[in-house]
Amino acid sequence: MKVGANAARQRSAVQSLPEVTLSEDGEVRFLHLGTEWIQGSMIIDAPFDIELDYVQRMMAWLLFVEADSVGKRRAMQLGLGSAALTKFCFKPLRMHTTAIEINPQVLTACRGWFKLPADGPRLRVVLADAAQEIRNPAYTAQIDALQVDLYDHEAAAPVLDSPDFYADCRSVLSDEGMMTVNLFGRDASYEHSLKSICAAFGDDAVWVFKPTREGNAVVLAQRNASRPTRMALLARAEAVQARWKLPAVKWLRIFAPVSKI
Repeated sequence: MKVGANAARQRSAVQSLPEVTLSEDGEVRFLHLGTEWIQGSMIIDAPFDIELDYVQRMMAWLLFVEADSVGKRRAMQLGLGSAALTKFCFKPLRMHTTAIEINPQVLTACRGWFKLPADGPRLRVVLADAAQEIRNPAYTAQIDALQVDLYDHEAAAPVLDSPDFYADCRSVLSDEGMMTVNLFGRDASYEHSLKSICAAFGDDAVWVFKPTREGNAVVLAQRNASRPTRMALLARAEAVQARWKLPAVKWLRIFAPVSKI
């Protein structure tokens, strides 16, 4: 009886998930979760590029590592979206990549319409609740780049946003690991979210971007705090921009430790 009840609850949770829809505007395809709010995008003729500014900024952890080491590192995404981060980590960066997604429709759409490759030795998508899956002991201290972008169909606020959740995120990071989080929300308090991250990681380990025009505020948190010099960051940014065509040099004008904001 207990197993049957749990299975029934799981089926009910899946049935309550929003329906995935698609739209296109010229060269760009968009993913929606039953509303007009954009949950992800793809340049149709360049499916492994990152199209949105805030999603590009989710790659800011590259500023803190040597470019030649990236392919030896492990990435994880909480929330698949249109798979832009997952595809970029897997193909251009050549990383071992795991994505956690609760909605099977999103995975189907990404495989059918957003060019997400099939699972293989370096790529795995897990259909699960991120709040539970992040506590899987198999991930403890294994992830070098954790990218968190968890929103419901209304895109109103992060679905998971507590100090306990961010502490769970910190637990999966390697010694050099970093988390980037999209904190866009029409109703959520940015300051509240930032305090939750700082509570889990410590103020010295947290860096912030200025919000995009659309209101997406990306925050980076380090497992262990470091303070690279401006010249070191510029050298890394130039290397990132040259190798992977991300606007990393521009990031330095709008990215700083939270303690200096």
